Amino acid sequence: MKGNAQRGNQLAFGSFGIKTLENCWLTAQQIEAARQAISRYMNREGQIWIRVFPSKPITKKPLDTRMGKGKGDPYAFVAPITPGRIIFEAEGVSLAVAKEAMRLGANKLPIATKFVVRRDYVE
Repeated sequence: MKGNAQRGNQLAFGSFGIKTLENCWLTAQQIEAARQAISRYMNREGQIWIRVFPSKPITKKPLDTRMGKGKGDPYAFVAPITPGRIIFEAEGVSLAVAKEAMRLGANKLPIATKFVVRRDYVE
């Protein structure tokens, strides 16, 4: 995965967001863990948007299996992520609450991220 994100790289729904700084494959479990951390800190106030979807199946052969005999079974679904991609957006809470919630969610992710605020946001 070369280059930066060509789409999904600007805030579209909320005033706050998490932007990626690295390449990776985000699994469905990682995305869900971050979503839970964000929504729990926000006390289920405001609204959260998830801007990525894990639609790529990843296969794996079982352990202690010899080479050959076809492709392995799918064991996870991932979302390919490039730098600059917005992963989560939030709206309806204060700047301080959103910043801390996004920090807690970013800690659940295996990549470096950055907190972004809408350009025309006024508190």
